[in-house]
This record gives sequence, C-alpha cells and structure tokens, in this order.
Amino acid sequence: MTTQQLTYVLAVADCQSFSKAAAKLYVTQPSLSQYIHSIEKQLGVQLFDRALNPIRLTDAGELYVSWARQILAMEEQ
Repeated sequence: MTTQQLTYVLAVADCQSFSKAAAKLYVTQPSLSQYIHSIEKQLGVQLFDRALNPIRLTDAGELYVSWARQILAMEEQ
C-alpha cells in the first residue's frame, strides 16, 4: 500500500462521499471512484458500502481505515 492509497481511502471514509473526497483531494470523482475500486479489487474485498447514503465502511473497510491511520501516524513520527 502506498501513502496515496491510504490517504485516498481515508478521505472517502472521512467525507462519507466520493464527490466531497474528490474535491478535498483535487481529483475528479470518477477517477477517485476508479482508484478506490482498483484498491478493492487488489485486496479482494469491498471497503465501502455504496448502497447506503451517505456511504459507509464495510467491516473490512473499518479494519483497513484503522490500520491506515496507524501507518500514516507512524510515518509522521
């Protein structure tokens, strides 16, 4: 996992919206959605439940976000 992947997933999780996260990250919403989809495909699990509004993390997504926050915090130190 790259720092960018972690940051993008965290942005979507924090904003609970692909559109809002895309604006925050200065990327287009379709490219962010595609990027997150490729991460999910690589991991073999879905991180977000897109059927809900606002979107929510799946159980796997909750675990991923928890680890992502820890990894980025260690990187800062």
